[in-house]
Amino acid sequence: MGQEEIKAKIRAAAPESRIPCAAAMNLAKELGISRKEMGELLNELRIKIIQCQLGCF
Repeated sequence: MGQEEIKAKIRAAAPESRIPCAAAMNLAKELGISRKEMGELLNELRIKIIQCQLGCF
């Protein structure tokens, strides 16, 4: 899966530019990318993490 396809799936999962932490973690697993890479892509796409499981965001 290419980088643009991954970004498209992330955008689709966050239609209001927000995504719950648990959903982001599950999506990373589904896409076969690390949590770190998911975080970097979310930053790049300006998508905010909400309902953080660790209380960090």
